[in-house]
Amino acid sequence: MKFVDEATIRVLAGNGGHGGSVYLVAEPSMNTLADFRVARKFQAETGQGGAGRNKTGRSGDDLDVMIPCGTVVHDVDTGELICDLTEPGQRQKVAEAGRGGQGNTRFKSSVNRAPRKITQGTQGEGRHLSLELKVLADVGLLGMPNAGKSTLITAMSAAKPRIADYPFTTLHPNLGVVRVGRLQSFVMADIPGLIEGASEGAGLGIQFLRHLQRTGLLLHLVDIAPIDGTDPADVVKAIANELGNFSEDLAEKPRWLVINKIDLLTEDDRAVARQKLLESLAWDGPVFEVSAATGEGTGALGQAIVRELEALQAPEE
Repeated sequence: MKFVDEATIRVLAGNGGHGGSVYLVAEPSMNTLADFRVARKFQAETGQGGAGRNKTGRSGDDLDVMIPCGTVVHDVDTGELICDLTEPGQRQKVAEAGRGGQGNTRFKSSVNRAPRKITQGTQGEGRHLSLELKVLADVGLLGMPNAGKSTLITAMSAAKPRIADYPFTTLHPNLGVVRVGRLQSFVMADIPGLIEGASEGAGLGIQFLRHLQRTGLLLHLVDIAPIDGTDPADVVKAIANELGNFSEDLAEKPRWLVINKIDLLTEDDRAVARQKLLESLAWDGPVFEVSAATGEGTGALGQAIVRELEALQAPEE
């Protein structure tokens, strides 16, 4: 029950003489580990043996294995955290090459003109590696159970999550690609419902909170007409508190308020409910009104998200 893309691979460095090492390299154009569920073994070149007339054998080439940015790598056998490649081009050696042996010429001396002693090259390192891509989404949807997150991701993308009227319908995060225009799209993740105490492990707890950390933008979805009579402002505050308890950086991440289920209210009642909610929260950030059920307002929300993500990704001047 993890919000991750996972794969296990075997890496083998080249043997001596002077084989190649294996490196993992963060590649920004990759966004899944799907290829590693097909190709699982990666081996660098083995160095060539020496030749006559004191010729040294050719060294094997290093092997660069490209993986998505944001991939965490562990040694399967020891559990050791090897690296967390977050920056494009970041490179980490994961298998050390074997070193070349020494021929008899290396042991020649003034008193031993024809030595028979040699040393063998060493074996290259081999490891089983666990690759874990923590998040695949640009946008994370958060909110209490039944806030309408699954319905919204269905309305805005081709995802087809399971939806029902009871808590914790979503046991696994759903991903959807939202296409806004030509060459304009983003990945949205429906994070399972959070409850008070989630930062301490309550409900689906920490296993999902931690995956929000690498999204660029959070959409805080709130039911404006809850059938159980709860105060929408109290619901928003409770989840905001869990974000802060879990991580200060997460609490400071850009977060938009998305008021959902507006189709259940008249225009007048909607305006009154919105005003009451914003005043109670003292909210000064972006606010959107949508109906995930009818699609109302979702187009404008998608356009705004694209603009925000482009601004977040633009290099600072």
